[in-house]
Amino acid sequence: MEIRNQTEFLLLGLTEDPALQPLIFSLFLSMYLVTILGNLLIILAVSSDSHLHTPMYFFLCSLSLNDICFSTSTIPKMLLNIQTQDQSITYTGCLSQVCFVIIFAVLENFLLALMAYDRYVAICHPLSYTTIMNLLILTSLSISTVDALFDTLMILRLSFCTDLEIPTFFCELPQIIKLACSDTLINNILIYVETCIFGGLSLSGIIFSYIHIVSSISRIPSSEGKQKAFSTCGSHLSVVSLFYGTAFGVYISSAVTDSTRKTVVASVMYTVVPPLLNPFIYSLRNRDVKEALRKLISRLTSLL
Repeated sequence: MEIRNQTEFLLLGLTEDPALQPLIFSLFLSMYLVTILGNLLIILAVSSDSHLHTPMYFFLCSLSLNDICFSTSTIPKMLLNIQTQDQSITYTGCLSQVCFVIIFAVLENFLLALMAYDRYVAICHPLSYTTIMNLLILTSLSISTVDALFDTLMILRLSFCTDLEIPTFFCELPQIIKLACSDTLINNILIYVETCIFGGLSLSGIIFSYIHIVSSISRIPSSEGKQKAFSTCGSHLSVVSLFYGTAFGVYISSAVTDSTRKTVVASVMYTVVPPLLNPFIYSLRNRDVKEALRKLISRLTSLL
């Protein structure tokens, strides 16, 4: 039996053990709240400090806002399903979740590449580095949205059978395609092409930028100047390693194993961990952000 739009999917979540559900609910609720609070503090700290009103920190605020939206597109639905003991999600709801997850995942990919380019221009061409950065973020958002809408429309052409169990906690595009009864060759080719284009171009841009950054820094005569230049790149390199490391983990694990458990772990690492840790990486590795956070917390404490 084939069904197109009048159906529901089942999100199997992280485990089927009822005894573990309260623990998972508490853990992910805590992680979600920390993610929202941490990224919101970064946004408020940068916004409240006029010294940080530069393209570099504008991208940091954009990354934090994107991380809030990324987490919100997956975790609340999982928490609701655990609380109501209902694993279902409507066809429309599932497609909406797929669309938003793709938008924020692709945008994060672009933002990390643009932040590397921002560092490259700031160090190598400081006089012209504010001219195109605002346009680049709007272009990235537009491409991410168009790509997500196109992927969602490609799902609409598929027919689905009665076995509609998704072995993870959100509607993930590859898992949705696996459930289809109709031919999915075009959809799978599209995923690989998009991954190669977006991931390959972004990683190539990051590598290109840092090659020129390292070359430029090596010509700085003073060790203090070199240390300051490297410190501005350390936080970004940490976030890049975290995001792409977990993303590659998803694709590698999917390619070498059909284990549902490993698929779920990879999905958590890709969608939950980077937004959670990004604020800590930037706040702990960036002296300007730490100082802005200290001033913001002192101001909020005095108001209370």
